[in-house]
Amino acid sequence: MALADPAGCAKGGEDSNPFPEIIELNVGGQVYITRHPTLLSVPGSLLWQMFTQQNARSLARDSKGRFFVDRDGFLFRYILDYLRDQQLVLPEHFPERGRLQREAEFFMLPELVKLLAPKLSEQNSLGDDPCQSDPEEPSPGADTGRSLASAAATLPSAASGGAEGRRAGFITIGYRGSYTLGRDSQTDAKFRRVARIMVCGKTSLAKEVFGDTLNESRDPDRPPERYTSRYYLKFTFLEQAFDKLADAGFHMVACNSTGTCAFAHEQTDDRIWTSYTEYVFYRE
Repeated sequence: MALADPAGCAKGGEDSNPFPEIIELNVGGQVYITRHPTLLSVPGSLLWQMFTQQNARSLARDSKGRFFVDRDGFLFRYILDYLRDQQLVLPEHFPERGRLQREAEFFMLPELVKLLAPKLSEQNSLGDDPCQSDPEEPSPGADTGRSLASAAATLPSAASGGAEGRRAGFITIGYRGSYTLGRDSQTDAKFRRVARIMVCGKTSLAKEVFGDTLNESRDPDRPPERYTSRYYLKFTFLEQAFDKLADAGFHMVACNSTGTCAFAHEQTDDRIWTSYTEYVFYRE
């Protein structure tokens, strides 16, 4: 692999650069490809320090030889965009501003940190302060919401576990499963192979319930109060999803399923059953 021996990619012996012209990065599981000068565009930054050293072997790599950085792989695309032209361009209603500011601090990009500072929160209905702590707050009454939340926290809520402060709403989870069943139904069968658990509902509720286990890669810029059907979970255990929903106060109110059957092999009676199932949960 070309990346496994970056020294061999250096041109000539003039500058003895141990890094190739094209750098392949694995940031938190997301792969990025960029030019070496792009990573050096901000002197003194963390990436500048990493890719100006003379010993490339000291940097962490993944199993395919790509340079590995253990940070948020989805937010890194904005870091990389900033390194390309030193400008900050974010999607409309960007809900991750506080987290992106934290990433900018980690990568030692002070000018980007200033651009992300919450200086427009009084003018922008989606201010920066709520993004860091509670992206679900409706911005027109953000201060009022904080006061009500503080007051609710001081009230006795032992019986309800503080459920009064939770928002009502629906969350639907769905999955495609399959299993193979032989001629004798008592023989060993591989039950419920779950490829992926999908999550549908309001973005803010999905993030509240599933937290870091929610994969937002296919819809990363969805505002908190908008609905999405493109999230999925990083695990494949339905019971784990049910536990998280139960802990958040949700109860199952409906479910449905469809199934099909096909022969696994023409010369055997083994059959493959596939199904798609949805569970609807609601919290008052």
